[in-house]
Amino acid sequence: MHSILIELTTLAMAAVVFVPLFQKIGLGSILAYLSAGIMIGPSALGLISGTQDVLHFSELGIVLLLFVIGLELAPSKLWQLRHSIFGLGLLQVVLTGGLFTGLGLMLGFPLALSYIAGFALALSSTAFSLQILEDNNQLNTSHGRDVFSILLFQDLAVVPIVSSLAFFAPSSQGLDFLAILKGIGVILALIFAGHYLIRHALRLIVDADTPEIFTAMALLIVVGTGLLLESTGLSMATGAFLAGVLLANSEYRHELEVTLAPFKGLLLGLFFMAVGMSLDLQILAQQPQWIFAITASFMAFKAFVLYFLARVLHRGKETAKNIAVNLALGGEFAFVLFSTALGQGLMDAESASLLNASVTLSMAVTPFLFAFNQKYLRKFSEISERPYDQIPPTNVEVIVAGFGRFGQIVVRFLNAENVVYTVLEQNAQQVETARRFGNKVYYGDASRRDILESAGAKRAKYLVLAIDDPDSSVAAARMARTHFPHLDIIARARNRQHAIDLMELGITSIHRETYMTSLEVAKEVMIKRGRPEGTVLKAIERFRAYDEKLLQKQYELREDENEFRSYTTKAVQELESILMEDQESKEIIV
Repeated sequence: MHSILIELTTLAMAAVVFVPLFQKIGLGSILAYLSAGIMIGPSALGLISGTQDVLHFSELGIVLLLFVIGLELAPSKLWQLRHSIFGLGLLQVVLTGGLFTGLGLMLGFPLALSYIAGFALALSSTAFSLQILEDNNQLNTSHGRDVFSILLFQDLAVVPIVSSLAFFAPSSQGLDFLAILKGIGVILALIFAGHYLIRHALRLIVDADTPEIFTAMALLIVVGTGLLLESTGLSMATGAFLAGVLLANSEYRHELEVTLAPFKGLLLGLFFMAVGMSLDLQILAQQPQWIFAITASFMAFKAFVLYFLARVLHRGKETAKNIAVNLALGGEFAFVLFSTALGQGLMDAESASLLNASVTLSMAVTPFLFAFNQKYLRKFSEISERPYDQIPPTNVEVIVAGFGRFGQIVVRFLNAENVVYTVLEQNAQQVETARRFGNKVYYGDASRRDILESAGAKRAKYLVLAIDDPDSSVAAARMARTHFPHLDIIARARNRQHAIDLMELGITSIHRETYMTSLEVAKEVMIKRGRPEGTVLKAIERFRAYDEKLLQKQYELREDENEFRSYTTKAVQELESILMEDQESKEIIV
C-alpha cells in the first residue's frame, strides 16, 4: 500500500511540474505527459517500475474518452458517418495492413511476423489523435469527422485481427463462431438495457439528489459496459462508446459528461505518461538506426495511403493532408497485438521490442508533426477545414445563436435598434455567405462553453436561440442554463417536441416557428369566408390559450406515453367541440 502511494505521489508530482511548464513554452500537455513519463520511467530515473500495470489501468482514460464522444453522437448522427466508418475506415485498415504485410514478405520476413506487424502498424492511437483534435477544436471539422470514423473502425477491427492470429498458431482451430454470436447477443442486450433500464436508473438516482451516487453510477455505466463487451472479445472502448451513443439523447447526457470530465482528463494524462514510461531508451540507444528507420518508414507510408484514399473518396486536398498527419502514428492496440503474438510464439522478443519502441516513438513525434502542419503547411482554403473563430472581447447585450432565416430577421431588427449583439453560426458555409453580404457573423458552436464565454456570455443579458437543428438548440440551451444561469434565454422551437425539450430545461420564453404564421393564415381564411373579424380574433385567442394549456399538460405527461397520447386526443376533440359550440351560439345571437 505504501509503495502504491509513493508511485501515485510521483506521478502526480511529475504531472504538476511538467504540464504547466510545457504549456507555458507552448508545447502542449500531451508532450508534457510524455516527457514526464520518460523522465520517471524505468529507462531514466526509474521512479516507477510497474509500467505495464500503469499502462493497462490508464487505458480507462481512452474508455472514458470514447464514452464522452459517444454522448455527442446520437444514433442519427452516427448513421450519417456510416460511409466514412465502413468506407474510408475499412479501406484504410485493409489496404495499409495488406501493403505492410506484402512489404514484410518482400524483405524476407516470415508470413506471421509480416502479418502481425503490418496490421498492428495500420492502427493509430485513438487517445493521441482525438485528444490533439479536441485540444485544437478540430473534432467538428471535415478531417476531424473522418479521423474519428477511421479510429472507430480501427477499434472494431482489433477483434477480428486478434482472432485471426489463431490461424498462425500450431493448433489453429479457426474462428470461434460461438464467441461471435455471444458478442452479437451482448450488444443487443446492451442496446435494450440502454434504452429501457439505464435511463430509468439515472432518473431514480437524480431524484435521490445524491451527487456522489450519480458519479458512481456514471463510472459504473462506463466501466460496466466496457467490461461486458471485453468479455466477448471486443474492446472496452467500443463498449463504452456504444453506451455513450445509447445515452446521447438522454436528458442526463450533459450531467454525465460534466461528471466524468475530471476522470477522463486525469486518466488520459496518466495514459500519455505510461506511454512515455514504456519507451525503452536502452533499445533506442543500442539500435537507433533501426528504430528511426522503422518509425519514419511506416509513418510516411501510412500517411501516403491515408492521403491517397481520402483523395480517391473525394476529400479535398487540405482534408486529406490533415487526415494523413493525424493518423500516421501507431496505436495503443499495437502493444496488445505484439504482446499476444509474443505469448503465442508468433514473434520473437527482439522484434517485439523494436516494434514497440517504434510505435511509442511515433506517438511522441506526432504532436510535433501536428504543430508543424498547423503553423507552416495548413491552409484554410476549404470552408469545412476552418477552425472556430477567435471572438474579440466586447460588451454585448444579446447573443444570437444561429443565423438562418429566423436568426437573420432577429439580427436585422436588433441592428436597426442599435442593440450590441454577437452572432454565432455553426455552419461554415452559412458564415461565408453571410459575410459576403456584409454581416458580422462568427463561426462557432453555441453549445460549447468556451465559445459562449468568448462571445460575451458572462456579460450579456439575453441569449436568442435561433438554431435550426433541435438537438443543437437544446444542447446550447443546456450549456447556457448550466454555466451562465443569469442569461435570459429566448428560444425558437421548430416543433412541439422541441418546445417540450426546452421546457424541460426551465425555459419559458419559447416561440414555435410556424405557430403564429399558421394562425394568421387561418384568420385570413375565415375572414375571407365572411366571418366578422372581431369574432375570428376572439376564436384565435381562445385557440391560442387552449393550445398553450395543452402544451403545458403534454410537458407534464411527457414521461408517460399512453397518458400523453390519450390526453392529447381528448384535448383536441374538446377544443373542436368548444369552438363549434362557440360558433353556434354566435349564430343564434345573430
